Amino acid sequence: MDTIEKNKQTVIAFIQAMFTQGDLSAADTYLAADFVDHDPPLGFGGRDGLRDAAATFRVAFPDWHSDLMFLVAENDLVVEQFVASGTHQGEVMGVPGDGRTVTLPGINIFRLRDGRIVERWGRLDELGLLRQLGLVPTPVEA
Repeated sequence: MDTIEKNKQTVIAFIQAMFTQGDLSAADTYLAADFVDHDPPLGFGGRDGLRDAAATFRVAFPDWHSDLMFLVAENDLVVEQFVASGTHQGEVMGVPGDGRTVTLPGINIFRLRDGRIVERWGRLDELGLLRQLGLVPTPVEA
């Protein structure tokens, strides 16, 4: 298996372990000690921040999982487009669980070095998530 394929497998393994299986130790396993998160999700920055985000979502959405839509790689970069979802059963951002399914689509770009993730850039539909939680009003159609 070449380096590009290994990098793709590392990203898939990280996402599945951390966000689908709820294995918080995946941050230590797959993220380099000098990991930099250029676009921290919902303000959860760095290696510990990603672990905290996963823990927060696991409490609020015990069945939280990430479905891979596509994955492309070139050189040391891997791009993942995904849709994550879960059933809102616990409190998150002050909103109690209501049993509804919440979805969060997004795109992540990961840079790897020596088999570990060293950087992440991402765009998540955080506004859509906040709307689903009732924290931001949904625009009225004209």
